[in-house]
Amino acid sequence: MSETQMNNCTSSGTTCGCDGESERLHIAIVGTGSGAFAAAIRAVEQGARVTIIEGAEVIGGTCVNVGCVPSKIFIRGANIAWLQGHHGVAGIPLTVPAVDRAAMVAQQQEWVEKLRHAKYESILESNTGITLIRGMAQFVDPHTLRVTDAEGSARDIHADRILLAVGAHASVPAIEGLVATPFWTSTEALVAEDVPEHLIVLGGSVVALELAQAFRHIGARVTVLARTTLLSREDPDIGTYLKTLLDEEGITVILDAGVERVDHDGSQFSVMTREGELRGDRLLVATGRTPNTQTLALERAGVATDRRGAIIVDDHMRTNVA
Repeated sequence: MSETQMNNCTSSGTTCGCDGESERLHIAIVGTGSGAFAAAIRAVEQGARVTIIEGAEVIGGTCVNVGCVPSKIFIRGANIAWLQGHHGVAGIPLTVPAVDRAAMVAQQQEWVEKLRHAKYESILESNTGITLIRGMAQFVDPHTLRVTDAEGSARDIHADRILLAVGAHASVPAIEGLVATPFWTSTEALVAEDVPEHLIVLGGSVVALELAQAFRHIGARVTVLARTTLLSREDPDIGTYLKTLLDEEGITVILDAGVERVDHDGSQFSVMTREGELRGDRLLVATGRTPNTQTLALERAGVATDRRGAIIVDDHMRTNVA
């Protein structure tokens, strides 16, 4: 799709026929992550016309922008830095590298932009069967979405089928004082240009631990506060072994940590636990993900969710009203 086509489709209006081929099956997809694009490409190959809707500033979803891609780039670079001082190979002197975190982030984001273009933006440029509309989507009825753009203009999108591929965002636990502080989620941590003196990490999940280790590898002192055990959804032996490895790298891990309150005095975080106070200059909250379903008005379409807000689907990924 050309830039002109994209601009025409995002102009003001109330309905969207896009290419005017009303006889073709029309599929609307909310979200522009990997799942959304895989579905869009396949649908076009099967003869459908596709409208994809995105409310974020960039397309591509979590993985390429703020998830797998930048995190693995960071982890790789951090591991290289760590090995320079901990490789254990005879004949090669150990060194403590001077880490330029700002330069690491700049290179990381350059790669993110290249991959986003290669995997997502270039597809929109070349596939005329996929139309992008910018804005936040809400159901009007089971076959209609109302999309409101950043200026507040709304239009209705009517579709034969609607696919929800909206992803999730970082969960923030209900800890007294937390929301009033400048804490990081994984999104902020991945683009932070400083190396903390003492990073406190709330969480014992994969995201919490991989970022804790990466920051340790570039020179930060790190304390992990896990609500129960590490990787609590996995076999207990995995968490036990992982704790041993983290201990060996100088990461302090506190299990069954009851965090009661968080404060910030302008330069330092104060984290109160049942065992006492911890202080650090940065706080990373990595306690899980919450589905991006709160603003969809799913009740207007009769779509059922679980208590977390995740859409309930069958073995074929169909909702209760599909």
